[in-house]
Order: sequence, then C-alpha cells, then structure tokens
Amino acid sequence: KMLQVPFRATLLLLLLVVWSVAQEQSQAKGCVCGYPGIPGDPGHNGTPGRDGRDGIGGEKGDRGPIGLKGNKGELGLPGPQGPKGGFGNIGYRGDRGKGDAPVISKSAFCVGLTALTKLPPANAPIRFDRVIYNQQNHYNLQTGRFTCSVAGAYYFTYHITVFSRNVKVVLMKNGAKIIHTMDNYQSSEDQAAGGAVLHLEVGDKVWLQVAGGELYNGLFADEDDDTTFSGFLIFAA
Repeated sequence: KMLQVPFRATLLLLLLVVWSVAQEQSQAKGCVCGYPGIPGDPGHNGTPGRDGRDGIGGEKGDRGPIGLKGNKGELGLPGPQGPKGGFGNIGYRGDRGKGDAPVISKSAFCVGLTALTKLPPANAPIRFDRVIYNQQNHYNLQTGRFTCSVAGAYYFTYHITVFSRNVKVVLMKNGAKIIHTMDNYQSSEDQAAGGAVLHLEVGDKVWLQVAGGELYNGLFADEDDDTTFSGFLIFAA
C-alpha cells in the first residue's frame, strides 16, 4: 500500500502536464496574428570563417615601376679566358728619360816614319815620329810604345814600304814576340804588312821592332812612300 501512493501521485502529475500542453496549443490556434514588429538590432559579428580555396589564375597585370637599386652583390668567379685581341694602335712616343750617359771608352793611334826615322835600329822599339792620330796620347813618341789605358780587345796593324834592304819586323807585347813579318828586297820598292787582335789589361805595352840585325831594317819613308803603325780598341772588357 505504501508503494501505491507515490505511483498515483506521479500519474496525476503527468496527466496535469499533458492537459496544460493541450490547453496552450488550443489557445494558439484560436488567436489572431497582428502586424510585424520593428526589426531588431543587428547581432554581433561572428568569428571569421576558414580561408577558401585558391581561385583561378587571373590575367597578367601591367608592369610595375622600377624598384630601388639593390645592394652590390659578391664578386663572381672568373670567367674563361677570352680570345686574343688584335694589335692596338701605336702609342705616342714617351718623354726622353733622364740619366747618366753611358761612358764610351776610347783608345786609338796611327803613326808613321819620316825621312829622319826611316831604316830604324834593330832590336829596339821603332820610334814613329809622324802623328796621324793620337788623340788620347796612348802612343808615346819618345819610347815608341803603346800603353793600354782601357782593358779590352785591340787590333794592331802595320804597313811597311820596303826599300834598299830586307825587312823583318816583330809585333811585341810586354817583351813577348807575337807575330813576325818578313820581306826580301828585290831591287825595287816592295810592300809588307801584318796585324793581330790582342787582349790587353791596363798597363800592358805593345810596340813594333826590327829583328835580325841591320840587314833587316829596310823600313822606308819619304814624301811619296809611307810606313805606318796603328792600333785601336775594339771593345772594352
């Protein structure tokens, strides 16, 4: 009996609720609709939606203005060597340089016999007394010797007019015999000659002398005939 009391109360309550709903529905069907009311205020913005899909590509736009100059880039790697170019135009002649002029060594002489010194004595330097050239005074007229003042290569030569006696002469260097020249007299004037290239050091002496005694000193000279002795520096050493 205790359980029947709550069950009956619950059933009555449920029936009461159903009846209340039925009453509201019947009232709604029987009412007359009025005019629309004033629109309400807009609601607040909702949260942004997600990004949509990419659209179809549009047409290419106009070229924009040139931008500002950018910073200088890093130096690139060297490129391959290009072909050889042609010859350019000849440049203008430069100014003359300044400096000391090169020193050119000079040494030369040419001397001859005269009627007073023809037929010179034997075994002694022939003292040629006619000066044709002796600008540097390297040939000594008093001793008949040439003295080297510039070391180098020299050329010595002699030309002899032979008359009345045989001729035998020798080219001497510091007392040593270098070359001999001999000619036998044949009852008329004859010619003899010789020459040599010598290397000389400063102070060396060179001369020409008769060898073989008085029978071989037929070196002749007059107004029409000459006997000469010459030498000059080829190049300094």
